[in-house]
Amino acid sequence: MEMPLTEDALLDGRVRLLQPRRGYRVAVDAVLLGAAVDARAGERVLDLGAGVGAVGLCIASRMPGCEVVGIELQPELAALAERNSALNGVSDRLRMIVHDLALPLAPTLGVFDHVVTNPPYLAAAVADQSPDPAKALATVESSADLARWLHVATGALKPAGTLTLIHRSDRLNEIATHLARLGWGELTVKPLTPARRVLVRARHAGQLTRREAPPLVLHRPDGGYTDEAEAILRHAAPLAF
Repeated sequence: MEMPLTEDALLDGRVRLLQPRRGYRVAVDAVLLGAAVDARAGERVLDLGAGVGAVGLCIASRMPGCEVVGIELQPELAALAERNSALNGVSDRLRMIVHDLALPLAPTLGVFDHVVTNPPYLAAAVADQSPDPAKALATVESSADLARWLHVATGALKPAGTLTLIHRSDRLNEIATHLARLGWGELTVKPLTPARRVLVRARHAGQLTRREAPPLVLHRPDGGYTDEAEAILRHAAPLAF
């Protein structure tokens, strides 16, 4: 039996998205991550943990001419991402691969100009897991922990490429340590307030350097989105570092 779905919209309708009615649902993090990638026509983008394809679809919508490859552990979500790719008319530029990041990527994938990822935010040892298996896999580290996730991400990049990820701000030092050890220690960090999350852009560098970009304030005091957040979330503006 097919899982119950909803059809939703991102970027004020520029992206149509089929997703499960229950379990993990796409949030604004996917749109923010897609907006933070400075891809150009002809460049290749790898999305690790692609889910139903929201990040890749936002990138493909904003940047015609780039190619997106999504890697997803759950076959049901990868199949939905393929459907979403067709729904949005980008099947020629966005394709999905079912793969466990605990295992090496196929060498035939080649290397990428950009890698984007929204890894599970919680370590298994401290997480109160959701009873929904799909949601648990999306939010809690399983076969691949954060160190492994970043190892795969940096290993798929060209030497001049960029890694962009979104994560909890309380794991920033852990992220920085792993990336420095992998040789990707040039970091630009953009806080997302008041959400207690950060966007991190990493480039190849032997030593750890960290620059903090001006924060993106998501909400006004009345709870609505700020003008800057509205421009990114609804009008496909780039998210500047």
